[in-house]
Amino acid sequence: MCIGDGRGQALIETALVVPILVTLLIGVADLARVARASIAVTNAAKAGAQYGSENGFTAQDATGIATAASNEASNLTLTTTSSYSCVCSDGSASTCLNTDCATSHMEETLTVKTQASVTPLIHLPLLPSTWNVQGQAIQRCLQ
Repeated sequence: MCIGDGRGQALIETALVVPILVTLLIGVADLARVARASIAVTNAAKAGAQYGSENGFTAQDATGIATAASNEASNLTLTTTSSYSCVCSDGSASTCLNTDCATSHMEETLTVKTQASVTPLIHLPLLPSTWNVQGQAIQRCLQ
């Protein structure tokens, strides 16, 4: 005696699996957005460091560095911080004045850090409600 021929079984399996697959696809799409934002934030830090490494004046221009970074990642709201330091190539300390390194060269280091928050399109229970992505670029110049 046969209870059923299994025709409805495929429909029930599909009804159970489709929501799981849709949830996975949405999660993958949001992770791809986060990865893209992470790349953009890193590229923005590089653009800020490139601007700052033009000369000694631009290395200390925090506003110009932040502008260069935000122009690179115009679709994100960036927080940009930069720091500038110097050391003599012989290892002695420097205050970034041209007269500091009389017997050696001055090494300037510019560090640019960028950060942005990415909010998922649809909040899934196991994923964070916001993703913080960070980028950093360090530019060293020998004077």
